[in-house]
Amino acid sequence: MLNNVLDLSRAQFAMTAIFHIMWPILTISLSAFLVLIEVLWLRTANVSYYRHARFWSKLLALNFAVGVVSGIPMEFQFGTNWAGFSRYSGQFFGNILGFEGAMAFMLEAGFIGVMLLGWSRVPRGVHLFATSMVALGSSISAFWIMVANSWMQTPAGVTVTDGKIIVTDYVAAIFNPDMVWGVTHMWVAAIETGMFVIAGISAWNLYKRRHPEFFARSFKIALMVLVFVAPVQIWLGDSSGGSVFKMQPAKGAAIEGHWVTNAPGTGASWSLLAWPNKETQRNDWSIEVPGMLSVLATHTTHGQVKGLTDFPPADQPPMIPLLYYAFRVMAGIGVAFMALAFWTAYVLRKTRGNVERLLEQRKLLLAWVLCIPLPYVAVEAGWIVREVGRQPWVVYGLLRTKDAVSAVPASSVTMSMVMFLIFYVVLLVTFAVLARIWLRAGPDLTLNPPPLVKAQTASASEY
Repeated sequence: MLNNVLDLSRAQFAMTAIFHIMWPILTISLSAFLVLIEVLWLRTANVSYYRHARFWSKLLALNFAVGVVSGIPMEFQFGTNWAGFSRYSGQFFGNILGFEGAMAFMLEAGFIGVMLLGWSRVPRGVHLFATSMVALGSSISAFWIMVANSWMQTPAGVTVTDGKIIVTDYVAAIFNPDMVWGVTHMWVAAIETGMFVIAGISAWNLYKRRHPEFFARSFKIALMVLVFVAPVQIWLGDSSGGSVFKMQPAKGAAIEGHWVTNAPGTGASWSLLAWPNKETQRNDWSIEVPGMLSVLATHTTHGQVKGLTDFPPADQPPMIPLLYYAFRVMAGIGVAFMALAFWTAYVLRKTRGNVERLLEQRKLLLAWVLCIPLPYVAVEAGWIVREVGRQPWVVYGLLRTKDAVSAVPASSVTMSMVMFLIFYVVLLVTFAVLARIWLRAGPDLTLNPPPLVKAQTASASEY
């Protein structure tokens, strides 16, 4: 039951984070895709690439707008709901959020207008530069946000003085032990999400036989990226998991339902499926593979993996079944994505690029359509693992979540959460309506590139 300020504040932040994260990840990938498409247009002069850029940029604009608006309530909560955390870690965390706003958001906001409206107003090279700056800004934004979050997972470069964080080494704090894996795993997840959205939308139109030549091209480009990205993401996930077992062993044990540390010279068993029970400090039932957890966690057959019973119950993560199955959902979707990408590449190789033969692959195209929501499910599941697994700490090992919450009435948090929920529902419905209009309209295959615009240098008399 959500009957106190701590539970309500956690629930509110979870709700806003779960909703907001859907939009930046698509902005990152769509903007990168548009850079690729625009480069191909400038190199080949193929008008189809120009039409692709114009078509997919509309989705980017719509997605960017919702992402900006939905992210505002999140930052307000650090002051309204998490004053203890802000006072404690503001010297580092506040600076990092400031870097994100100044370096990333302003870059995106400054160039997205040129990207969307400057086709006939600026030279083509300038337009490509603007598109590239939007893509760069979105990736820099992800970098700084993940730096801040990674520091919360594995704090470094700071000391605690008078109940506040004092930064002693900014480089160590930014490049904390989790940073490399956190940033790369999230950024590649964003790219994978966008490519599945592009491929899925293209597959839907191919399934309906709408503009097959146009959508076959975007489908193949997205697939080409996914064939590389999908296995890389699995490797990054495995490497990130190894880091978790070293730096946050309680989280690692929780996501695997591992309760008892394996004895020296023996391998830790891996539970394929289980039901962890924190009250009894064991699994109610478990289907296990002997020795496999040591291989997964330490890449050795007899590596020691700490069990949850090595930690006091107060230091163990809450909602362990949620963590356990969220991790399996994320990992299972990642493996399925790699299999689907490889299988589709094999089928396309057999069709030798023939669009009509591709259109005959009805079940395969439908599989891609059904996969459109799955990358979002995987990202949300991964975020649950990352954030719930850090509990009961908001800054791991330094500041407990219960000490970070604001001293405000529970009724105030309830009212703001209801207000945010209504606001997000309105945003989601608005996006769905406008996206449906965009999808039904389809690409404009009569569009031709505007005439070349030459850069002009103003003379002194014009000032």
